[in-house]
Amino acid sequence: MSKRIPMPIPLGWFQVAYSHELEVAASMPLRYFGTDLVLFRTEDGEAKVLDAYCPHMGAHLGYGIRGHAGGGSAVVGDSIVCPFHGWAYNGEGQCTDVPYAGNLPPKVARGEQVIRSWQVRELNQVIWVWYHPENAPPQFEPEVIEEATPGNDAWSTPKLHTWDIGTHMQEIGENAVDPAHFLYVHGTQNIPMPEVLDFNGINRSGRLVSKMSTPRGEITGIIENRNTGPGQATVRFSGICETVLMANLTPVDAENSKAFYAFFQKKVDGREPVGGVADAIVADICKQMDEDRIIWQHKQYFDKPMLCDNDGPFAKFRKWYAQFYTSDSWRQ
Repeated sequence: MSKRIPMPIPLGWFQVAYSHELEVAASMPLRYFGTDLVLFRTEDGEAKVLDAYCPHMGAHLGYGIRGHAGGGSAVVGDSIVCPFHGWAYNGEGQCTDVPYAGNLPPKVARGEQVIRSWQVRELNQVIWVWYHPENAPPQFEPEVIEEATPGNDAWSTPKLHTWDIGTHMQEIGENAVDPAHFLYVHGTQNIPMPEVLDFNGINRSGRLVSKMSTPRGEITGIIENRNTGPGQATVRFSGICETVLMANLTPVDAENSKAFYAFFQKKVDGREPVGGVADAIVADICKQMDEDRIIWQHKQYFDKPMLCDNDGPFAKFRKWYAQFYTSDSWRQ
């Protein structure tokens, strides 16, 4: 942990890919939580995640050769096959095949786990991985977002955007309780007024109301945001064009994060909203993200910032966020 960003990686469920990015019997390399990983989908369609390196001779399981060059390693049945010597591993980290061995290594023969496996969930068209610094089992589950459920024909296919951000996730999350920055960073007409700010267990929610000038005249825009743990955020925009944003954050390491933004918009007469106000909303939010990145990537975290009376409830947010750290030793 650097002096600029002193927080460790929080525990929680974090997005590592969209479901459509991983075909059946395919694999890909990942790097999150300061760890090299491999994601693969079995021939039965289940998504699995393992540590990346084969315990035999250390090859990365996420990079294929020959017929799989340029992609991930081969997947056969329920196992990923190491490109170096053909050893195979299932999603539980057990070695399922050593094709040229006369006598299997003892751990393999006993069916023991030989490579770390990760808890995976697949919902909202997203592949999630559970991270805990002490490898404890999941303490909660990611939330189902109805608008993002596959087969929900009332909502559009998602419009996807991603960003690599050079800061810790908590710094990004604090924007949710910082209404004043909308005026000064994003040039909004006013400071949105928070009507609801609620911290309840693993969930955090808020509701902002803002007057916006549009070609249709002044419209009251409502922004409702909700967190389930530090990695899952859902923002609902209403007033102009109903839009649901899954704004999920994942730690690459303690100083770098990835933002996955998926926009779902209400269909009009059964048709996907294209162009006009619908695309303008997405473009404006993406513009705001680009503006925020400049601040995040260069700011210093202050444990005790000098606040004024109309600043947001940063102390409440930080107390809520602290439950996802396993130790407060980083504050000493």
